[in-house]
Amino acid sequence: MSTPKTPNRGLGRGLSALMSDVNGPTAGVKEVPSHTERTLPVDQIYPNPDQPRRTFDDQAMSDLTASIAEKGIIQPLIVRRKASKNGEYEIVAGERRWRAAQRAKLHEVPVIIRDFTDVEVLEVAIIENIQRSDLNAIDEAAGYKQLMEKFGRTQEEMGKALSKSRSHIANSVRLLTLPDTVQTLLQDGMLSAGHARTLVGHPDADSLAVQIVKNRLSVRDAEKLSKASKATPKRAIRAKTVSKDADTVQIEKDLAAQLGMKVSINHTEGKETGQVTLSYRDLEQLDDLLKLLSGG
Repeated sequence: MSTPKTPNRGLGRGLSALMSDVNGPTAGVKEVPSHTERTLPVDQIYPNPDQPRRTFDDQAMSDLTASIAEKGIIQPLIVRRKASKNGEYEIVAGERRWRAAQRAKLHEVPVIIRDFTDVEVLEVAIIENIQRSDLNAIDEAAGYKQLMEKFGRTQEEMGKALSKSRSHIANSVRLLTLPDTVQTLLQDGMLSAGHARTLVGHPDADSLAVQIVKNRLSVRDAEKLSKASKATPKRAIRAKTVSKDADTVQIEKDLAAQLGMKVSINHTEGKETGQVTLSYRDLEQLDDLLKLLSGG
């Protein structure tokens, strides 16, 4: 059994309000009054040790440094006062700008000071990372998953706040079910998110991914390959399926009644292992199942 999740639904600000901190005021969201806009010396600002993003692309940092050296920092950093020492601040959002400002030899940077809790700091950091244009599909999906698991955020909430459709978020999170080798190809840019989605749930996703990359298949051709390769294994599984005992059939019926979807239990002959297969009719039903499994 996995460790029970304890989503934090007691934040003082909603997701849209936190988004306004990252992007500026959001339509329909009242400005939080407890903030101060000012400049601070760069040596009084420190990075967040719990920042989810650990790597910064050198070329992107060089480009940002050149832009800041020429035009300065347009969007202020978001910081909070450090509890341990007076006069020092911790970055909530904008670590790349802070690093680039140092490279550009700036002595001060514009900031917005917020009174964030530790939980809110982590959530804003995740939101900022999700919005990065150079974020790969796996890191984006991991950000969505963190928001759902750590903070109890729903796909509807994230969709509205991040200007993403619910189906986009659902499809992104499903990429995390792919084998590690396929996720690596996606992170390295060898596969697109469209290619990867055709492999979700496929038993031979690893080998198919290699074929897609090697033959430079289009997304449509990758989808055809995935469908065609599924046909033979399914027939083989049916041929090997042994008759089910009454207890197994009853368990299938009980689970199907509780979940509202078709359930199939297949024991491995001669062993105590097997498979439980759930069949969903549409993405809405799959979303409901994901919420149920995650304790939502």
